[in-house]
Amino acid sequence: MAARFEIYTDKAGESRFRLKAANGEVIAVSEGYSSRSAAKNGIASVQKNAPIAEIVELD
Repeated sequence: MAARFEIYTDKAGESRFRLKAANGEVIAVSEGYSSRSAAKNGIASVQKNAPIAEIVELD
């Protein structure tokens, strides 16, 4: 299995996505979105911005 995004509906009825690594481990979970299309936009933002995101160590 390759890494993948999964879109699902949480207990509150909101759409969320999670990013799973190739080994099936969840490595990221989104905030709740009001629709699946908004969750897809969130995925697109992660795909676009993550490769150029700065790493900041807070502690």
